[in-house]
Amino acid sequence: MPFAEKPGPSRRELFAAAAAVGIGTSTFHRAVAATVAADPVAKVTPEMVKDAEWVAGVELTDDQRKQVAAEMTQTLRNRAALWKVDLPNSVPPAVHFRVDADPPRTTRPGRRPPRGPVRRPVAVRPEKDEDLAFLPLTRLAMLVEDGKVTSAELTKLYLARLKEYDPALKCVVSLTEEVALKQAEEADKEVAAGKSRGPLHGIPWGAKDLIAYPGTKTTWGAGHYKDQTLDTKATVAERLDAAGAVLVAKTTLGALAMGDQWFGGMTRNPWNVKQGSSGSSAGSAAAVAAGLVGFAIGSETYGSIVSPCTRCGVTGLRPTFGRVSRAGCMALSWSMDKIGPIARSVEDCALVFEAVHGADGKDPTAVTRPFHRVLGADVWTLRVGYVEGPKDDDRAELKALKELGFKLVPIKLPKTPADPLLTILMVEAAASFDDLARAGVTDGIGAWGRTFRAYRYVPAVDYLRAQRVRTLLMREMAKVMEDVDVYVGGNDLLVTNLTGHPTVVLPNGLRKGRNDIETPTALTFTGRLWGEGELLAVAKAYQDATGHHLKRPDMSKVTKEAAEGKE
Repeated sequence: MPFAEKPGPSRRELFAAAAAVGIGTSTFHRAVAATVAADPVAKVTPEMVKDAEWVAGVELTDDQRKQVAAEMTQTLRNRAALWKVDLPNSVPPAVHFRVDADPPRTTRPGRRPPRGPVRRPVAVRPEKDEDLAFLPLTRLAMLVEDGKVTSAELTKLYLARLKEYDPALKCVVSLTEEVALKQAEEADKEVAAGKSRGPLHGIPWGAKDLIAYPGTKTTWGAGHYKDQTLDTKATVAERLDAAGAVLVAKTTLGALAMGDQWFGGMTRNPWNVKQGSSGSSAGSAAAVAAGLVGFAIGSETYGSIVSPCTRCGVTGLRPTFGRVSRAGCMALSWSMDKIGPIARSVEDCALVFEAVHGADGKDPTAVTRPFHRVLGADVWTLRVGYVEGPKDDDRAELKALKELGFKLVPIKLPKTPADPLLTILMVEAAASFDDLARAGVTDGIGAWGRTFRAYRYVPAVDYLRAQRVRTLLMREMAKVMEDVDVYVGGNDLLVTNLTGHPTVVLPNGLRKGRNDIETPTALTFTGRLWGEGELLAVAKAYQDATGHHLKRPDMSKVTKEAAEGKE
């Protein structure tokens, strides 16, 4: 953690922590007192953990006690940081994403473009299938609508590419070939009959394998669940089915939504197959980057859309918390999980978001709010913030935004400490998979076992205090967003995942690394709560002007031999 290193807990703090989790025996108190007397900078020890196991309802090995002791020592430091925050009785826990009132929506002057039929360009089918595979969703949709490519052709192309490149990338848990071919056939019949379901009609997509779909395995990327099948269909999949999209694959995720290491190995970056694709939406980002699907769906709790999109050079939208239903998707953190699209352009993400957002009556946090795309002159009335720094004059993105005509406004991000609030994610994750900890499961769940064991010991009072400090963070963020509609950049990944604000991540050029291998860089734009329309408009303007999203990896280098270091 980046906050200052602090001394270990005092005797009083240890007594308080023990009492909070119900450890009140005189034997335990004497043991703690003896430890603290001998070492004034005491830390939680494996022996203390052993004494507390009866309360947590688990029995650990000696190695596990050492791991839990280390985690608990850090947890107590986080707790000390949270207790330094001034928190009056009037501050409630963060249980929703409205901060006293919804953010004000002001109308600024600007000529609206004429409303009426918009003449779109005529789509031309590329001569090479490789070029067809990398087209953005917007172009693919026009080709299907105009009958210049069929859904069956696209589906067979993407299935073939998935089979060809997955041995190197390890981005697929399950191919859904039978489902895909049936859906493509139905889409072609409807298009031929003049029935259009919209821009996703007939477009192949990939689902992060924490999204339930009947007839397929839903493994959550974890060996412990590698044979799991769920009869339910996630709402996001239902809505994409209704939009006519074609499911071709269940894509990989790090075990239980952490990282890019799943039970089949490490998902790899198409730009550099010796490198992981990051996670946890590892397979979704890698498949889009490699031209293996038209678009994909990912999820984020703390970086799981932003991070792999950054690594793989694709565009992702992490919507406002509650914008997209999570029904039928694996829960990691009930107050932080979000579902969003990963695609080759901002406009593509907007089309997918349009199809999947809104309440469904199943996820109680999901709401329906208007989503309007900001067009024409209205775009240039939006205020774009930037976090001030010592080298602002050298920032290419600020220069580009100024040249586009945006008014730039300096901002400062909230001062309330966000790092200690990771306790919220960890406690909720431990609660989500409490059955594993109680059953003593350690294999097939990645690196989570240690976390699940350790965070059973966090007192409920501390968890709720963290949620109350989160409320302060939300209020500060609401103040920041009063002066801008969108802001660019900022070291804000944890902050905005806690406050629920939407973020778009997009490619921002290439940089040379070891052995002169070029890999992508990225830029983020963050919007107001429920402000996806304005957010996507600014991000699209920047993306259209810079064109970084048009670059693609050299697929001749994406081989199993290269990934394994054999060439």
